Amino acid sequence: MQLDTVDLRILAELQRDGSLTNVELARRVHLSPSPCLTRVKALEAGGVIDRYVALANPKALGLGLNVFINISLKEQARDSLAEFERRIAEHDEVMECYLMTGDSDYLIRVAVADIGALEKFILNQLTPIPGIEKIRSSFALKQVRYKTALPLPE
Repeated sequence: MQLDTVDLRILAELQRDGSLTNVELARRVHLSPSPCLTRVKALEAGGVIDRYVALANPKALGLGLNVFINISLKEQARDSLAEFERRIAEHDEVMECYLMTGDSDYLIRVAVADIGALEKFILNQLTPIPGIEKIRSSFALKQVRYKTALPLPE
């Protein structure tokens, strides 16, 4: 899908605030509401806009610990990777999961309340997954930057 400057302005505004009404969005991007809505619908249909969400504050929900966990599997066969990915997707604590290059096979980010909750997650949820060889955790001391808006072309 080819994006013009108006599409990019629409995306920028919606990435800042996905709850904008069409009327307010149209005002901000200098369009009338009907053509603005047509463009938004085209961006959705074209897969450029994937979905709309509300971003909750983890600390307000008692999830004060952000942990990055490197996981190495015993083997990297397709079936082993697929089984790990299926099993890791079952856990709400897992916020992100990436298949990696380098020293570990996966990097996951988990949000938990405290060290006790992390211990419970690792012992009861993570280690029972077959094929895990090594687990290494790193704690985020401070979140320096967090954003959800993707960089848009100039």
